[in-house]
Amino acid sequence: MRYYGLTYLISPHCNEEEIKKIQEKLNSLVQEEGGILGNSEIGGRKKLDYKIGGKEEAILVNSDFYLNPGKIGNLERKIKSERRVLRYLLFTKKEEKKTKVSKPRRIKKEKVELAEIEEKLKEILNESQ
Repeated sequence: MRYYGLTYLISPHCNEEEIKKIQEKLNSLVQEEGGILGNSEIGGRKKLDYKIGGKEEAILVNSDFYLNPGKIGNLERKIKSERRVLRYLLFTKKEEKKTKVSKPRRIKKEKVELAEIEEKLKEILNESQ
């Protein structure tokens, strides 16, 4: 399985309930193809640099998931059939690397003679009085 990202633009005429339904539908399309969903979030309304289908703004949605590469073609056909999706971008992503917790390094300890410690203590105690 590969790690994929899907970013798509939804028609701005959709209300919040319709946006959630479209998001759920596309997530279910991934699951129908045997994919494993990751994060899916609505990015909000965005002004477009150029009109798409006569619309000057759209709703941006980002998702990520795992899917076998052989199933991507089927998924793309299903995404294209959703008329309220204006544009989409499907791409492979690098998996986020988990940060390694390094072991603490050993600090080299210097051996100090007991006499030196006693001398230093006397010095400190005399200064504080």
